[in-house]
Amino acid sequence: MRRKKKTVYPILENVEITTIAAEGKGLGRIDNFVVFADKAIPGDVINAKIIKKKKDYALAEIDSLVKPSEKRIASFCEHFGTCGGCKWQHVDYTFQLEFKQQIVEEAFRRIGKVAIENIQPILGCEETIFYRNKLEFTFSNRVWLTREQIDSGEVFDRNALGFHTAGNFASVLHINQCFLQDEKVNTIRNAVYDFAVKNSYTFYNLKFHEGLLRNLIFRNTTLNEWMVTVCFAENDMEKIELMMHFLKDNFSFITSLNYIVNTKKNDTIYDQEVITFHGNNHIIEQLGTIRYKISTKSFFQTNSKQAKRLYDIVKDFGNFSKNDLVYDLYCGTGSIALCIANDCKKVVGIEQIPDAIIDAKYNAELNEINNCVFHAGTCEDILKEEFIAEHSRPDIVVVDPPRAGLHEKVINVLLEAAPKKIVYVSCNPATQARDVLLFSEKYAVTKCQPVDMFPHTFHIENVVLLELKS
Repeated sequence: MRRKKKTVYPILENVEITTIAAEGKGLGRIDNFVVFADKAIPGDVINAKIIKKKKDYALAEIDSLVKPSEKRIASFCEHFGTCGGCKWQHVDYTFQLEFKQQIVEEAFRRIGKVAIENIQPILGCEETIFYRNKLEFTFSNRVWLTREQIDSGEVFDRNALGFHTAGNFASVLHINQCFLQDEKVNTIRNAVYDFAVKNSYTFYNLKFHEGLLRNLIFRNTTLNEWMVTVCFAENDMEKIELMMHFLKDNFSFITSLNYIVNTKKNDTIYDQEVITFHGNNHIIEQLGTIRYKISTKSFFQTNSKQAKRLYDIVKDFGNFSKNDLVYDLYCGTGSIALCIANDCKKVVGIEQIPDAIIDAKYNAELNEINNCVFHAGTCEDILKEEFIAEHSRPDIVVVDPPRAGLHEKVINVLLEAAPKKIVYVSCNPATQARDVLLFSEKYAVTKCQPVDMFPHTFHIENVVLLELKS
C-alpha cells in the first residue's frame, strides 16, 4: 500500500502571538484562523511552520522568530528544546506566573462558567531550579540524535541515560546536566552511566524489550535523606550486585539503596517487588511538624517546600474545627490528612494504591496521630451510601484527584452527601473547572488560590473552596 504523501503547507508569516493556550502553546490569529505554536509566547511575532491543519486552526512550530517577545530570556539548560521537560525556561519567571494565572482564570470562565471575583494571585516558588524531590531517568540503547548528527555519517555511542524526547517515546536524550533536582543527582547519574559503559552493561531497548539496565530513580528530602532505586529488566544477579555495590561504596550519603527486577513490557513498578540492598527501605520527609515515610512506590508532592505552602492553603480554606468529620479523597500517603488531623475530630482517607495506604498508616503512627483511618481502593468504588452510613456524613471533604479530575460517581455521591465545604486541590485547572460546573447547582466557589509547583513548565496546582449554598 502506497503511503500518503505528507502535505507541505506554506509558511504563515508575521503571526503575532497574543496569549497562552492549552499545553503551554502560544496562540495567534490570522483573521479568524487560529494558530497554536509550540515554544511561542505572547509578544512574539513569528513565521509559523504548520505541522497539522484543520478548517479553523493549525498546530505549528516556529520557523523563524521575526520579533522576540520582551518576556523571552535565554534558556539555562543545554537540553532545552529537545528534552520534554522545562518547556518554559525561555520565559521570564514573573511572566510564567502571569501566564499560569491567566490559564486558571480562563479555565473557570470558559469551562466552569464561573467568573471568580476573589481569585488570589498565584503563589510562586522561592526556588526555581533544583526544586524537585524525585526524578526518574531511562536507560536506552537508542539515543536521540540530531538531524545533523545523523547526516554527518559519524558513528555515535547509542547508549543513553536520560529523558524521553518530546513526542518520541522510543528514543532517549542523554542528559549531561539536569537542573530539576539536587546536583548530587547529576553526579550519581553520570557515574552510573560511565560505570555501566565501562563494564559492558546492556541498555534497554524499548522496541524489542532487551537489555539489562532500565530505569534509575532518585528521591530526596529536606532532611537530606536520599533514596536511589535501579530498575533492571533481567535477573542477572552478578551484574545487579556489581552495580549496587558500586553505588553503596561510592555514595555514602545514600540512605536507602534499592533495586527492582522488572521483566514486564511496561515501566510501571507498582506491581513489582522492591528489594532493599542497603540502608532503610524508605526515607523520611518533614513538612512543618509532620513527618512522612516515603518508599520507592509512594506518591508524594515532588516539590516539598511548595507542598508545605499548598497544605497550609488547604488548612486555611477548610478552617477545620474539632467537631468536623473530614473525608480526604485520593489521600496518597496521608500528606494532607495528617496535616489537618489535629484540627479535626476525625479524618477518613481513601486511596487507590495499596502501598500508599500502608505508608499513610505508618505515617499516622510515626506522628502519634490516632484520629485518621485509611481505606485502599478507588474512590468511585468505595465512596458509596453504605460507606457514608458506616463513617457518618462528612462535614468537610478534601479532594486531590489525578489530572483526569473527579469521577462522575464521586461527584454524585458528594452532591447527595452535601458536606458544608469541599476543598478541591487540582493539578489540572481544566478538569477542575469542569467538575466545579457539575457542583454549581449546590455549591458556590468562594475562594481560589493557584500555586506554582513546577517552575518552567505549564503545569499549575490550584485550590478551590466550594461552600454549600444556603
